[in-house]
Amino acid sequence: MRTYDFVAVGVGPFNLGLAALTADLADVDGVFLEQRPEFDWHPGLMLEGVTIQVPFMADLVTMADPTSRFSFLNYLKQVGRLYPFYIRENWFPLRAEYNEYCKWVARQLPSIKWNTRVDTVTHDGEAYVVHTAGETYRTRKLVLGIGTEPRVPAAVDQGPYVHSADYLPNKQKLQALDSITVVGSGQSAAEIYLDLLNDIETYGYHLSWITRSPRYFPMEYTKLTLEMTSPEYIRYHQALPMEVRDRLGREQRHLYKGISADLVDAIYDTLYAKSLHGQVPTTLLTNTALEGVIWDEAEQRYTLALHHAEQNRSFTAKTQGLLLSTGYAPRVPSFLEPVRDRIRWDARGRFDVAVDYAIDVTGNEVFVQNAEEHTHSVNAPDLGMGPYRNSVILKGITGREIYQIEQSVAFQQFGAPTADIPRQLVTS
Repeated sequence: MRTYDFVAVGVGPFNLGLAALTADLADVDGVFLEQRPEFDWHPGLMLEGVTIQVPFMADLVTMADPTSRFSFLNYLKQVGRLYPFYIRENWFPLRAEYNEYCKWVARQLPSIKWNTRVDTVTHDGEAYVVHTAGETYRTRKLVLGIGTEPRVPAAVDQGPYVHSADYLPNKQKLQALDSITVVGSGQSAAEIYLDLLNDIETYGYHLSWITRSPRYFPMEYTKLTLEMTSPEYIRYHQALPMEVRDRLGREQRHLYKGISADLVDAIYDTLYAKSLHGQVPTTLLTNTALEGVIWDEAEQRYTLALHHAEQNRSFTAKTQGLLLSTGYAPRVPSFLEPVRDRIRWDARGRFDVAVDYAIDVTGNEVFVQNAEEHTHSVNAPDLGMGPYRNSVILKGITGREIYQIEQSVAFQQFGAPTADIPRQLVTS
């Protein structure tokens, strides 16, 4: 049986980037297995005009190999959009445009096997064996890029709620109702709220937006904060005790799960314009947690149990439509069960991810993509750090540095210095 250098499971943007970076490496033999029939990135959130939240340089390959034929700029050139993008003078590609770019890359990569679902992974004593319905793949290394799954609050266990991941297929159904409540505070929640707000007079529903966050946080986008997406911060954060990392994970959410400032302003401006003709039928509530739901089948209506944190006051609200923009959570795939003893786990049952993204007991056999937020912080889901992570993973797979891996890019230092600060640098 053929033995691959690596088998990658799942083809989202991160493993797609790995496929692009290895496409022209004649001495690296890898295969990518994806259960879907084709690439499609967050199809339920492809709202017209929305952009991704990182600049175009954060494509699949550029931050590892600026000369790659799979860059976003080359895509624009090949499809005749480079000059229009230049004239547009906006660093942030449309979300639908980024999706089309990824599809363009995927179509050029024969290493991807679509419609291939991994059933189980075993180990034969020398290598991993990946079993699918149609074929078996033997490999020295594994790269897991299965993505995250929609997070549904424990309080929501009944009724026809919709997660933001499925918004567009359910938009018409929601707009036929007399009331819609959006729960969540991030970019997706804001985009959906504005999309529904734009049509509020046409359909006549009451629109609510509820979040437990103290305010509608804008995503922090200042340059020194952006330095947290860096190799230095990865090393610093990964080395912290688990309890500290978990606390920081809660505290830092607004750094990458906030709302773009332009979108916050657009929502306000829309509310302002609509208020010219009278009160807008909408309710916005912060500091408010969803603690329970009751679905009345006869009335086709929810009763939401809510709690205002600062006032320590509980109350209820009724709504026909419930849209949960409550994010995504990593998952441990069941196909790993036969090799569970070869994986490192932390005290909370999560992957114990090393600084180089390995999770196996040997430290150089199984690697993860975007399953390390609890160890690598804001860098895990960041599209711009994907090429860096792939460069590190490729070094782990091949034993050599194929693409230059930056070690020091930040002006600031994370953590206490290991030596005394020179006197001339001390300020009063």
